[in-house]
Amino acid sequence: MKTRIISACLMLPFLIIIWLGGLWLAAAGLVVSAIGLREFYKGAESAGAKPSFAVGYGSILVMYGLHLLVLQGVLPTHTALTLWTFLAVISSMIYGFNVEKRKMADMTSTLFGMLYVVLLFYHMVMIDFSSYRILIWLVLLASFGTDIFAYFVGISMGKHKLCPGLSPKKSVEGALGGMAGSVILCTLFGLLAARDMWLVCIFIGIFGSVAAQLGDLSASAFKRQMGIKDYGNLIPGHGGILDRFDSVLFVAPAVYYVITIATLIG
Repeated sequence: MKTRIISACLMLPFLIIIWLGGLWLAAAGLVVSAIGLREFYKGAESAGAKPSFAVGYGSILVMYGLHLLVLQGVLPTHTALTLWTFLAVISSMIYGFNVEKRKMADMTSTLFGMLYVVLLFYHMVMIDFSSYRILIWLVLLASFGTDIFAYFVGISMGKHKLCPGLSPKKSVEGALGGMAGSVILCTLFGLLAARDMWLVCIFIGIFGSVAAQLGDLSASAFKRQMGIKDYGNLIPGHGGILDRFDSVLFVAPAVYYVITIATLIG
């Protein structure tokens, strides 16, 4: 428990960066993406694949280079994302042209790492760049709120296994408790800090919690396939960057698209 408390304190600088937003958050996104991508590729290597670190790191530079063009109004966000995705797919395919040395797994792990780590985390930057940037805090509330409430409800009331093949300790009761916690925290945030969007905050609490739990289970599935316990040991008590941000990678897009749909509906 002491180790986890220390690790939680180490997350405080990230909270400050989110509060600052702008280029600070974009810079943090670049760093987190680079570390997370390395962890994922190292895990893929443990499973026998040979992803291209150069292509992956290059995709991060391209992503945040395009972001600068978005900030300057040169490109709309959706065009930048479409262009980046196209380049990511093409570059991973080119990496596989040397069929004598590279296999399908090398190409797919290279591409998947870029989509999973770089693209999904970039949605944090997209939320920050939107007109409802204050709702970026819901990514953390839904993610960590789900984790905390699911943990305590699971310990006290958990009887029915949620997905024993991936995470034996997770329970259906814990999952429901995590969703309840996420909805409570997101609703309170809406009432206190975003009153004109409080109803949207409720939906974010629901869908964000589902996304958080899917992200956590997906990370467990990846690690099982890779034959590793943690992605790394960068954060004491939590493992690597991906071990701490696995749910955030899923929650950030969920929050962004709920906001987008709600804005379009009016």
